Amino acid sequence: MPLQNTPRRNLVDSVIGQIEDLIGRGEWPVGTKIPAEPVLVEQLGVGRNTVREAVRALAYTGLLGPRPGDGTYVLASSGLGAAVKRRLRYGTAIEAYEVRASLERDAARYAAMRRTEEDIARIRQALAVREDAWNQGGDDTSAFIEADLAFHRAVAAAAGNSVLAELYDQFSDSFYLTLHSVVGAPLPEAVRRQVAEHTAIVDAIERGDPEAAEKAALHHLSAAADALRDLSR
Repeated sequence: MPLQNTPRRNLVDSVIGQIEDLIGRGEWPVGTKIPAEPVLVEQLGVGRNTVREAVRALAYTGLLGPRPGDGTYVLASSGLGAAVKRRLRYGTAIEAYEVRASLERDAARYAAMRRTEEDIARIRQALAVREDAWNQGGDDTSAFIEADLAFHRAVAAAAGNSVLAELYDQFSDSFYLTLHSVVGAPLPEAVRRQVAEHTAIVDAIERGDPEAAEKAALHHLSAAADALRDLSR
């Protein structure tokens, strides 16, 4: 949807709302350089000061970020994502992993209670992609980490709770860093790969066994968390 001429009431809030809407719907995805100020002024039909104030407010929240000499870029897909990223800057890898454990435990439990056949198919496909990424990755672990996060996003989506799914998605950047610490560490392959542990999560979800799904999720995370603690020492 293109930007629209804005009524002369609550101009700054209206501009902020339109930009947030474009970001939230993915028309301006994370990493996108937003239009230059003169373009926004023309498309929105407001003054430069209104555009500057709106962009400044969104930069303060963390949705947008200026790059001197380049322009302004989208940094997060929602206000929640921006807030999460700000907070995680001051957290440790272990703290982020403990939050991840809470989210994945609940996601696995609810997924076992609410999953559909389509959910199971998506989760098993994500597990297969994860295993292929490990086998083909070699020294490059980035594809495996992305595949691992995609697997857990599929589980979170199957939980039938949009807030939980969004929270997990917004924590993914921090999870990427902690996963990199584990996968790239000099640890046994079983700890870094965790094939049986992830398969146990899927099997429990498919059986509709929430207790087993929760237990499997916590088991796989506890091994990696212990490895992170050992590394931090």
